[in-house]
Order: sequence, then structure tokens, then C-alpha cells
Amino acid sequence: MPKINKVVATVWYDKAHMYDLRRVFPDAEFVYVDFFDKDRLTEEVKDADVAILFGDVDNCLLGENSLKWIHCDHAGLNGSARPEVFERGIPVTGAAGRSAPVLAEHCIYFMLQHCYHTKELLAAQEKKQFGVPGSEKWRGLYGRTAGIIGMGNNGKHLAPRLKALGMKVIGYDCYDMEGLDYVDEKLCSTRGDKLETLLQQSDFIILCMALNDDTFHMLNAETLKQVKPGAFLVNMARGGLVDTAAMIEALENGSLGGAGLDVFEEQPLSPESPLWDMPTVYITPHTTPQVPDRDGRSIEIIRENARRFEAGEPLMNLMRKSDMMSGEGHTSGFSAAMNANMKPNPQIIKMLEKHLGKRGWTDPSEWM
Repeated sequence: MPKINKVVATVWYDKAHMYDLRRVFPDAEFVYVDFFDKDRLTEEVKDADVAILFGDVDNCLLGENSLKWIHCDHAGLNGSARPEVFERGIPVTGAAGRSAPVLAEHCIYFMLQHCYHTKELLAAQEKKQFGVPGSEKWRGLYGRTAGIIGMGNNGKHLAPRLKALGMKVIGYDCYDMEGLDYVDEKLCSTRGDKLETLLQQSDFIILCMALNDDTFHMLNAETLKQVKPGAFLVNMARGGLVDTAAMIEALENGSLGGAGLDVFEEQPLSPESPLWDMPTVYITPHTTPQVPDRDGRSIEIIRENARRFEAGEPLMNLMRKSDMMSGEGHTSGFSAAMNANMKPNPQIIKMLEKHLGKRGWTDPSEWM
């Protein structure tokens, strides 16, 4: 059975979680490298068996090394990931699923905003106006159809919640959805089922897909012509799944009845974007309330995979070369910054603390 002798970690955890991560590998040499220090990371992975990374599989891992498993501590691969790592046959895993429950809540939040015309209600409240003209025609979620594109971790958490609200649920993926009894209609692309079947039936179209070469702009000018008139689009996945210009046109001509958007092709969203001023568009800045002990959930994924690795079993949350975008220009915002050759400064540290919480330590000896 394979044995883990050395682990290199760059993750941004607080002191208690770093201690818990260290205990996952009790018999291994455990080396922490500040993710800002790309040169040291390149050196330390030369004789390491496992790398637990804050960023992507990037240039630091392309030199000579003995890595047998790489874990990226986020849900998917960003545009800076390097395909050469996969070509070496090194298994790469991710933290997909750790935030799935709250991502499902966030999606339903968008859907309810649309059903309850939140902007109109808040405007009426500000005016101390009791009632909104036309509210007698509003409809809730009950009895309507939700189409989920992508039935991975997030789709599987979302579907039963929508079913519990009395909705019909259609799922679309490239894999069969055996055992998912809460999905009323299962569409499988490898079986020949068409995306347009979902688009034509769904009152709510929800994107839960990974972004890769096959899914880039999967909703574009042509596919958006196939949507049920007035459908509401929710994107909690990746901005590049949607052609922004085509979506704006569909919103302006009424093909789409609205959108709930947490992610965008270019982040942060430009102040000049017309999306800000559209009355039926709801925007959140790629921010979802945290699950309790998010880092702890990540460590449990790593712990289970460490057990599987040493037992010679298949790893969970395996990512593939096909899960990444080829070329450049598809990474922006926070994920791009995290993989750049940045220097630590107060502004960067403040951004990290905003997204990841305060680390609470400066020297690894504080938790080793």
C-alpha cells in the first residue's frame, strides 16, 4: 500500500484547523509553505508525496517532483490550472460539496426574490405604501418547474429542497442519475437527451455545472432562444457558463424574465454593466453565507482521501483535465489573484481575511 511520508500545505486555515490538518498525517513530515512563496513551494514539492494547496495546480508543480496526490482546497479548477499536471497521471482532488447546503439556500433566496418581487416590496415599504399594484398576479414556487443543469454535489443538495417546496424538478447532466428519486425527469447528455428539453419546460433555470471547454458559454444566443418565455435564470456556478451579452439581450427583450447572479465572466462586475439597473436582476458579489465549520468540512474530505490513498482505494472528488479551461483569459477576480505572484501587503491580507477569515497565527510552530 502507498505510504505518505511528506506533505506540503499552503492552505489558509486558522490555528485550530491547521492543527487538525496536521493530525490527518500523523506519521508524515508536514511542511507549511506560505502560498506567496512560490520559489519555496517549487523546492519543497520535489520530495513530497502530497500537496494540499490553497491555489490551483500551477507552475510550481511543473518541475521535478515526486507528488502522488494533489488536493486543491476549493470546489473546481480555475483558469490558472496547468494541464501538464494531469498528463503526469497525478490524482487531483477538490473540496466540492463542503458549501453545497448554503449554496442551495442562496439559489432559493434568488428564486424567492423573483417570486415576491422584493425590489417592488422594498420600494413600497420605503414609501410607507401598503400594497403593490399587480401583486395579485404574482406566483410562488409551488407547482412550478425547476431545471437544474449539473447534478453534482450542489445539484444534489438543491433538488430535494426544491422538491420539498412542491416544485417539479428536472435534472440535466452527462451522467445517469440513478437513485435520485427527488428528480422527476432525468436528462442525460451522453444518452442523447437534449438541453433544450429542460430549457423549454423550466420556469427556473439553475446552473450548477463546472466551467470547462465543453461548458463555456453553454447558455448563449442560440440556447437562450430555446428557454420558456419569462424563465428566471440562476447562476451560482461560474460566470463563463453564460454569454453575458446574450443574457443581457434576453433580459432586455423579455425572453428571460429575470436572473439571480452570484458569479460573472469578469469579476468584480463593472459599475458600467447594465445588469446593475435591471429591475428583475438580483446580484450578490460571489459571496454566500458560510456553512458551520467550512474548513472543518474541507479537512474531513482530506482525511477521507488520505485513508483511501493509503488503502489503495479510489479518491473522492477527483478532478480531471477536462474539468479545466484551456488557454488564458477565463480567470478573473479573487481566484486569479490567488495564483499570481503576489507580495503580501495589507490590502491583500485584508482581502484574504474577508474571504477566508482571520488566520490568527504567523508562525507554523504555533500549531505544529
